[in-house]
Amino acid sequence: KEVKKLTRNLASSDSKAVKLGQLLNVCATNTLTRIMIGRRVFDYGSSGWDPKADEFKSMVVELMKLSGVFNIGDFIPFLDWLDLNGVKAKAKKLRKRFNAFLTSIIEEHQISKNEKHQNIYLTTLLSLKDTPQEGCKLSDEEVKAILLNMFGAGTDTPSSTIEWAMAELIRNPRSMVRVRQEIDSVVGEDRLVTELDLPHLPYLQAVVKETFRLHPPTPLSIPRISEESCEIFGYHIPKGATLLVNVWAIGRDPKEWSDPLEFKPERFLLGGEKGGVDVKGNNFEVIPFGAGRRICAGMSLGLVEVQLLTATLAHAFDWELENGLDPKSLNMDEAYGLTLQRAVPLSVHPRPRLSHHLYSSSSP
Repeated sequence: KEVKKLTRNLASSDSKAVKLGQLLNVCATNTLTRIMIGRRVFDYGSSGWDPKADEFKSMVVELMKLSGVFNIGDFIPFLDWLDLNGVKAKAKKLRKRFNAFLTSIIEEHQISKNEKHQNIYLTTLLSLKDTPQEGCKLSDEEVKAILLNMFGAGTDTPSSTIEWAMAELIRNPRSMVRVRQEIDSVVGEDRLVTELDLPHLPYLQAVVKETFRLHPPTPLSIPRISEESCEIFGYHIPKGATLLVNVWAIGRDPKEWSDPLEFKPERFLLGGEKGGVDVKGNNFEVIPFGAGRRICAGMSLGLVEVQLLTATLAHAFDWELENGLDPKSLNMDEAYGLTLQRAVPLSVHPRPRLSHHLYSSSSP
């Protein structure tokens, strides 16, 4: 449903330039909230997106920046109380904003209780809150913390990855033509891509894998703490050490990849240099979701979301950069943070290319 709403919104832009990342973030957030609280929380608005959604995205981006910033206190503990980077002060302000947002969601959910909400994730969480009869299970703060983790990990990462994928396809027109030809041959031009089509689109899957390789959602993974001292390949890891995996560097290692800085989805096709390699933690050359027991819990949802939306955008629209910018001149700089944002948001003109009825509100 959210993919169709996004498609209709893009078609209604009258070919005006849109900030694709903003619209993708609305779509990703609403997809997640349908699962978590049983309803959408944002709309696209008359100007293309809901101002509340823009505010939410800024909060998530700020969270990722603060989580990934170099904090002196993390490395020199006795200076932590000075907050030399101002990280703690910024985090406290951000916490108040998130607290207000999450409190409003919980209160609205409790007010609008109905039978449809019985199988909703938030309903289950709230049922585990403190009660005099059952003792302490989950506090209000713990419920909000769980929701924050899901919002932080499940909204900005897929939307940013899809934005990168579309930037790469626009910048590499031969790849765009090939993925579109594949989708047209499987889906045709009289319906939109569905999840059932994805297994039959190997080149699309290769495009997504190549995007994850070049632009992993979390370039330095999530920090881990070593519980015991150990030795790995001759390196001594002391107990209590903070460990980071440089996923970004692994995906660009010239020892593992030919032309590592080039966008070449063909490398992941059968017969290619990395044919058969997946992104699900089984092959350490590309691990956008991590690996092992602590692999991303939302991997399955995130992977389908990225594949389906990338396929839909490539299939349903022709794309032109704002102000007629040459695709070869597209800025591909990255912004620093826990997640890999584009330094310059992708601003594009979408032009519908399929049957007109697919973009109307009456389409099934």
